[in-house]
Amino acid sequence: MLSLNQEVHGPKTSEVYGFVGSISIVVATVIFLIWGYVPDKFLESIGIYYYPSKYWAMAMPMYSMVTLLVALVFYIGLNFMSTSKPTSLNTLFDDYSREDVNFLPLMKNGEDRPIDPISDIDITRINDLMFDSHLAK
Repeated sequence: MLSLNQEVHGPKTSEVYGFVGSISIVVATVIFLIWGYVPDKFLESIGIYYYPSKYWAMAMPMYSMVTLLVALVFYIGLNFMSTSKPTSLNTLFDDYSREDVNFLPLMKNGEDRPIDPISDIDITRINDLMFDSHLAK
């Protein structure tokens, strides 16, 4: 039995799966490219008679790209549908909003001021800091 201080030697399972997966993808890509570019007569001359039509050499990547494009458009559309309108107050306030609490704890002279509690900065204050301060200068 292993004690708690002993280490188990050897590769981790995730490393093995990653290595086998990467090698498998390289082998599958090479086989796909050979099947797509080598003429049928050459494949038949080396004894390979059962393979899909060359149509699928172009169709599979195209179907994959169109599927990814449709998924991306669907994802963006779903995000637009679930987002509030820009004029909605939900873009400024929600259930987790915290208003700024002004409290002055009793402090002696010379003591450092404690950190203010976490709160949201009001939009009017942001606008004043970003826009009005530049106009005044």
